[in-house]
Amino acid sequence: MGLFPKNRDLSRPLEHVTIAVDASALQLPVEEVNLRLDQFLQHHLPWKSRSALQGLIRSGLVCVADGAGGAEVQAAGQVERRPGRRVRHGFVVSVDIPPEARITPVSSAGDELTILREDDHTLVVEKPPGLPVHPSGRHLADSLIQRVHGYYAAQGEKTAEEQSRPRLCHRLDRETTGIVLLGKHAEAHAELSRQFEEREVEKEYLAIVEGLPQEAAGVIDLPIGPSRTSSVRLRMAVRADGQQARTDWSLVASGGGRSLLRLHLHTGRQHQIRVHCAALGHPLVGDKLYLGGEDVFERALADALTAEDRSRLGLGRQALHHHRLTFTCPDSGERIQVVSPMPADMEALMGVHGEEGWV
Repeated sequence: MGLFPKNRDLSRPLEHVTIAVDASALQLPVEEVNLRLDQFLQHHLPWKSRSALQGLIRSGLVCVADGAGGAEVQAAGQVERRPGRRVRHGFVVSVDIPPEARITPVSSAGDELTILREDDHTLVVEKPPGLPVHPSGRHLADSLIQRVHGYYAAQGEKTAEEQSRPRLCHRLDRETTGIVLLGKHAEAHAELSRQFEEREVEKEYLAIVEGLPQEAAGVIDLPIGPSRTSSVRLRMAVRADGQQARTDWSLVASGGGRSLLRLHLHTGRQHQIRVHCAALGHPLVGDKLYLGGEDVFERALADALTAEDRSRLGLGRQALHHHRLTFTCPDSGERIQVVSPMPADMEALMGVHGEEGWV
């Protein structure tokens, strides 16, 4: 149960949220989940201060269901006016967000959404750097899916209707650029999602890495799972007991102590290219976590990067671009290929201009 319901129109302000208290999401053992209500809400609603959340609770806008009773009891819960109420794994917390506290998504003008391809069933757009694909954390007012929903709302499309609302078929990291595929209705989304699950979708990335690989091409076949040693909870690592992950790579060009790689993903694990390139000994240029390290990553979150940090990173974001995507049209069965050219910041970093001769 996420903060944003799966079928919600994300071009509209968030008026109500229902959040499950889940040990796995909190990365705690079940028996250790024992949080104050205001503390739990601050974890999930980071755009509100703790004192503001306490005000919502005392105003009777928060309900808590403790896991007992049937579905109706769970859906309704009981109004809870005590910020210090303890919540445990299995509880469900609901919040009515008053108009003055709602975040209104940015409006989506045509120049804010680059459409690479569109038909009645699929939509392929280009994601710019720094834009998350879905609202979360500190980025709740502007995301790729909000721009998509807002764009269609402005065109008069019925995004409020579940069956006609474009849905993401996959995701990219916030700093990664390039191709994102969406299904324009429920049936198309289901078929495209199946293609991703069955590994029928071909995904090619371009990345600029530190150093020069000794070989011209290779295969990285290393399992990936959450890091056991990192203080950064989203950090992934190569682990013998992790999920199987395979990346094919080839060298395209090199210069200035850096290399441009073409990478084909056979699996789609979290941070797969970033972890695999780091394991190869060639982390991505600009990668604050796997090149810079945890201290640099934490300073980046706090907008406190030093001049030394910026020099070490070499680029303001990780140099990774989703360059080519091949999938099957859910309606016609036609095999479709979409290409997105390398963005200007990566071109400038390699000192190359235009595609001819290297992509």
